[in-house]
Amino acid sequence: MDEFVLARVLHVLGVVLWIGGVAMVTTVLLPTLARMQSTAEAMAFFGQFRCRFAAQARFSTLLVGITGFYMIYVLDAWQRFTQWQYWWMHAMVLMWLLFSAMLFIVEPRDRRRQATDASKQKHISPEVFIRIQRKHLMLLVLSLITIAGAIAGSHGWLIA
Repeated sequence: MDEFVLARVLHVLGVVLWIGGVAMVTTVLLPTLARMQSTAEAMAFFGQFRCRFAAQARFSTLLVGITGFYMIYVLDAWQRFTQWQYWWMHAMVLMWLLFSAMLFIVEPRDRRRQATDASKQKHISPEVFIRIQRKHLMLLVLSLITIAGAIAGSHGWLIA
C-alpha cells in the first residue's frame, strides 16, 4: 500500500499547485492587470505569464487526474459515484474535467487564434479583465468547496 500513500501525497501536492495557482491568478494577477494603464502592456505581460503558468497547471492537473483515478482503482471505490453522500467525488471529477478541457483544448485554441490576430490584443478593455476575473473567481469558489467537501468526506464526515 506504499504506492497508495505516494499517490495520495502526489495528488494533494498537485491540487495545491493547481488550485493555489488559480487562487493567485484570480486574487492577485487579474486585478493587477485590470488596473494597468496600458492594455497592450497588460496583455503582453499576461501572455508571458500564461505560457509558464499553463505548463505548470497542465502538469498539475495531469498528475491529479492520474493519481485520483489510481486511488479509485486501488480502493475499488467506483460504487461511490452512485451514492450522493460522496458528492465531493463527483465534484472532483467535474472540476478536473472542466479545468483539463480549458487547459488542454480551449486555452491552446484561443492562443492560436490570438496569434493570428495580434491586433485584437491591443483593443481589450478593462471590462474583459473583470469578466475573466469573475469566471476565475467562480471556478476558485467551486474548487474550494470541492476541496472542503473532499477533506471532510475522506475523513468520514458524510451527509446521512
